[in-house]
Amino acid sequence: MTHYIDGRWVDGAGADSIKVFDPALGEPFAELQAASAAQVDQAISAAREALPAWKGLDVARRAGYLRGFAEQLGLRREELIALQMRNNGKPRHEAEVDLDDAVATFAYYADLIEQQARKDPGVALAAPGFTARTRLEPVGVVGLIVPWNFPLVTSAWKLAPALAAGCTVVLKPSEITPLIEQSYGQIAETLGLPAGVLNIVVGKAETGIALSNHNGLDKLSFTGSNTVGSQVMRSASAQCRPVTLELGGKSAIVVFDDCDLDQAVEWIVAGICWNAGQMCSATSRLLIQDGIADALLARLAVALDSLRVGNPLTEDVDMGPLTSQGQWLKVAAYFAVAKEEGLTCLAGGQPLDRSGWFVSPTLYADVPAHSRLWVEEIFGPVLCSQRFSTEQEAIDLANDSRFGLVATVVSRDLQRAERVADALEVGHVWINSIQAVFVETSWGGTKGSGIGRELGPWGLSAYQSVKHVTRCLG
Repeated sequence: MTHYIDGRWVDGAGADSIKVFDPALGEPFAELQAASAAQVDQAISAAREALPAWKGLDVARRAGYLRGFAEQLGLRREELIALQMRNNGKPRHEAEVDLDDAVATFAYYADLIEQQARKDPGVALAAPGFTARTRLEPVGVVGLIVPWNFPLVTSAWKLAPALAAGCTVVLKPSEITPLIEQSYGQIAETLGLPAGVLNIVVGKAETGIALSNHNGLDKLSFTGSNTVGSQVMRSASAQCRPVTLELGGKSAIVVFDDCDLDQAVEWIVAGICWNAGQMCSATSRLLIQDGIADALLARLAVALDSLRVGNPLTEDVDMGPLTSQGQWLKVAAYFAVAKEEGLTCLAGGQPLDRSGWFVSPTLYADVPAHSRLWVEEIFGPVLCSQRFSTEQEAIDLANDSRFGLVATVVSRDLQRAERVADALEVGHVWINSIQAVFVETSWGGTKGSGIGRELGPWGLSAYQSVKHVTRCLG
């Protein structure tokens, strides 16, 4: 049984058969049948029927369910970590971070809705003779489409605030990593979550199109590629329906000449090699101040060549494989483009000659701004570098992108680092840090990196509508 619809597990009735792969071996280990368009319709109908009771449920009881999800995820810790390692190819330490992130997200939104319920909803008015109050209401039935690079995590970022707000949901995991999200359905059963509040349908394009085009949704939240995101946005515009989009990135890490070189290398490697570079937030454009460029690049090349790349289930590794054959072929194609463009490769630059979908951590130096590798999102451990002289030049180079998701600034001069952070056209900036993501802060970008925000109170407000009630006292 693959799909969780109206509180029951059902087999898929769609046309697509989905094979689930272990990317370290390049071999399938599970197979399932996709949901049909009719089953998507059933899931949305179930969510619609469950909506009145769920949104009317006492806030304390909704918070209790959310804490139950957090607790149950923790109880399934080893099972879910192992599945992340097998289906995504994540090293154990990365899979552990993902699990902890999901747990923290459900716990945070349980606390947040209780805090919100205790606040005074009154509105101060300048005009005498009237009172006004605010109601925050759920937007309704929402569709959640999540990607393959951070399953469990991205779904928690959407599912927890949606349920907290009083919405009912239909969740569509990626067909590449469809198994781990089924744990949410299992947890719903364990907790006795009312039928129809959470529905899970798995499938390829047919299933996603049926969900995003359905007129029974009140909102859709999508994380994935810009290509698919634009299609989702067209569907939303046809329905005049609100949408949240978390899309691609081509993020910069700006390194000034007063930095500690070894520490800078650590942050640079983490920014491009975490999850084998399969992150919308990967800092894949390295900007180095002239005075340290040669020394930093030399140390960085050694660090990348020294990374242990392998099967996380059988080896002690720093980086695992790419998650799918399609992504492996895409990254390999960029290696070929780099050769055609005559780029200077200081490390890697090729797929690894072994079973599974492995590539080498890669560094290209002095990449021109017109290069496809500098401009396009690769979604792999491929780092391109340029040099800069002045602070303003660094800002201009970093902002010269159609994306605006995140950035990192490395400098001992904290006043300069803060100035640069303020000038960067992105949704999140780290200063002298790895990409530490906290549930209390927002996630989302500017420009082509999407619309809206997740996490923090902004993530909750994405699933709430605002109503004001004004009363005349006369």
